[in-house]
Amino acid sequence: VHLVDSGGGSVQAGGSLRLSCASSEYTYSMGWFRQSPGQEREGVAFIYGSVHTTYYADSVEGRFTISRDNAKRTLYLQINSLKLEDTAMYYCAAGLEYGMRNATDVAYWGQGTQVTVSS
Repeated sequence: VHLVDSGGGSVQAGGSLRLSCASSEYTYSMGWFRQSPGQEREGVAFIYGSVHTTYYADSVEGRFTISRDNAKRTLYLQINSLKLEDTAMYYCAAGLEYGMRNATDVAYWGQGTQVTVSS
């Protein structure tokens, strides 16, 4: 499975971005992780199966929305009300089973797309 992330950029606090991840194949679980320098990679949003069950980390609940278009094999992350602390490299991830939440659950990674939030 090959994942290609896109959509990152530099925005002011309070702004919005939409990240995209194009996948070469369908996988049951998909999600987004982020990593800041010196920090561990953190899972922020996940979507599972054909009913599109979602899960969000507490730090992004209410501001991030994950979705997927199975026909296009594309994953999205809508990010609203951006905060300085959202600055990170964002990685698309794919897993083969329900419940992917941690980096150790991930089977495939995208190359990452940088999000930088300024005041």
